[in-house]
Parts: sequence; C-alpha cells; structure tokens
Amino acid sequence: MDGQYLLYGSYASYYTAKTRSYLRKKGIPFAERLPSDPQFREKVRPGSGSARIPQLLTPDNIVLQDSVTILDFLELRFPELPAIPTTPCQRIFVHLMELLASEGLLQLAWKHRWLFDETLRFVKMDFGRSFRPQGSDEELMKYGNMIADRMMGHGLPQVTESVKTSLDEQYLGLLAVLENHLVEHPYFLGGHPSAADYAIMGALHAHLGRDPAGLRLMQDNAPRVFRWIEHMIVPEVHSPEFFNRAIEYPADDQVPDTAMRVLHYIAGHFGQQFVLDALAFNQVIEEIKPASGHIFDKDQDQPLLANQQIEYKGTTYPVRGRLYAVWLLQRSQRYFQSLGPDNQARVNQMLGESVSRELVSVPVKACIERVNNRLVAA
Repeated sequence: MDGQYLLYGSYASYYTAKTRSYLRKKGIPFAERLPSDPQFREKVRPGSGSARIPQLLTPDNIVLQDSVTILDFLELRFPELPAIPTTPCQRIFVHLMELLASEGLLQLAWKHRWLFDETLRFVKMDFGRSFRPQGSDEELMKYGNMIADRMMGHGLPQVTESVKTSLDEQYLGLLAVLENHLVEHPYFLGGHPSAADYAIMGALHAHLGRDPAGLRLMQDNAPRVFRWIEHMIVPEVHSPEFFNRAIEYPADDQVPDTAMRVLHYIAGHFGQQFVLDALAFNQVIEEIKPASGHIFDKDQDQPLLANQQIEYKGTTYPVRGRLYAVWLLQRSQRYFQSLGPDNQARVNQMLGESVSRELVSVPVKACIERVNNRLVAA
C-alpha cells in the first residue's frame, strides 16, 4: 500500500512508543500527529469509537486503534522483517512478551511515573504539549495537571518511602536482567527485532527511559539498556555495537537463556495477575453464558469485569478481571494449542515450571475476539 500512514499519539504515551518503534524499524512511511490535531477529533476518533492512543490512519482511510491490532494489520501489508517468528519456541516467547512486557510492566511504569516528585513537572509539561503544542508554560501546566489528576485518580498506592523503594527494586531487577542480555545480543531474539522488543518499549522508553526518576536509574545502572533504547527509536536495524550480526532469528528455534531470564523475571513479578484475570473471566462466563457475538461492553474498548472472589493457591483475591488482558493472553494459548505434541513438549521444556508456563496452560472457558474495537465472545 503506497502513501503515508498517520500515527496519532504522544511521546509520553506508553503504547505509542511501541508502535512508533515498530514503524521505524519496519521502514513503513508515516508521520506522527498529536491528539490535538483537529483531524483526530473529527475523523479518527469517530472512526474507531475510542479516544485511546495510539491510533493509525492508513492511506486508504482505515482507522486502527490498539498497538497489537496495528502491528497485526501492518504485518500483512509489510511482511519483510517479520515481527512474529514462525517457529514454536520463539513464537511463544514473543507472544508471552507481548503480554508481559507490554501489559505486565504497565503498573510498574505507571506507578514509577506518578509517585516520584522529581518526575511530575516534566511529565505534566510533556502531556500539556500533546494538547497545546505551542502553548505557554502556564497553558502546558494547566493541561498537564488535568491529565495528571485523571491518571493519579486510578488507584495509586499511598506515597511512602517503602513503596518507592519497592518500585525501585523491581525496576533495578528488570534493568539487571536486560543489561545481562544486551552484552551479547542486539535484540531479544539474536540479530532480528521482534514484537517482544517493540512491546517493552512502552515501559522502557515512554515512561522509565524519559521520566527523570526512571531515566536517572537507567543511566546510572544500565548503560546498555539506555543505548538499546536509543537504537530502538531509529530506523537502522543494525546497531554499531553489533554491525556484523546477521539480521535473522536464531537457528533451530533457539531462545537465548538471557532472554528467558527476562521473561521469567517479568512473569515472576507481574504474571500472577493475568492468571487471576483468566480465572475471574471464567466465573463471569459461567454466570452470563454469552452467545457468539456478544459484546461484553458496548461503551468501553477495555472493560473491567464484575468483581469476583477468586481462590488461588490457598488465598482469596477480589478481582475485577481485565478483559483486554484475557484477550491478549489467548494469543499465546491459541498458538500453543495449535501445536503438535512434540512441539508442545519443546515449549513446555523451554518454559519449565514457571509462571510463564502457567500463563500458557491456565484454562480460559471462552474465546474472545476484537471486532470494531470492542471485545466480543467468539
């Protein structure tokens, strides 16, 4: 498809960072626009039924919302430098990283943004520019405060030194496993960028790699990660550090051990919530028994389910299941279920006895599709 794509998003936006990196590495012609662009309000939002960014307007006037949906759509149009490998272990790794690096790290990145005072002025001004690009400092802060009030009203924990220390420890642990991997590899899967790399850009670039508190820790403790982010936002696929590495996925369906350590670290810290989402979804399905085509929420593109009491490993959790998370979880599950016994055994051996393996195997009692930016029973 000839012509220029328009990406609507902002540099402060978690999922815009993922989509922007993908578009650049794939060499897809695009221009970026802010949500303050009148066309976003007049054409794009009505086309998607959502104000959520990023959104992509194609040259043939198709409006796409949601980073996963955008990547899936563009992979069909631009098959070179494929973001999804075709072999079992590598593809399961990528699908799990789509879930864990994107959705799993969201809470860490979000809390780290809004709980550290040294970050707030930068973030507010950054958000303000999305709505008033040529505004004065006073105008930027006015709109930034509006966004901040909304974001900080979504259940942030009380700001205490112990909470901030815990967030820093989680973040530093993540940086350590990433830094270890990047000693020998330019991407998660050897010399070839994949959706796993793009998925983690939301946390590492839009939030932790730009917000002052997160950026300081990264530069002080993980210079390879900082340099990797610099490389992920430019079009070149080869980096100077690995100029002689072939642009290909590892042979024989191998996933580097250091990449698996990253996966297991994120799953170990943030994966349980996805299991609880699936179990809560199962209880709702038992109650409502939706017919095929049932729209779970006509007004929301990422609805929360009714509160459920979930028994899990001897503890009862109150859970409002995230329907979008269950939909994304099913990507790895459906692919795993499509494999033959030998390949399933290879995947299970790779994942070991871990939360990562539980995410592939936890029962989900109904299939979800995404139709016209709404989640629907298949």
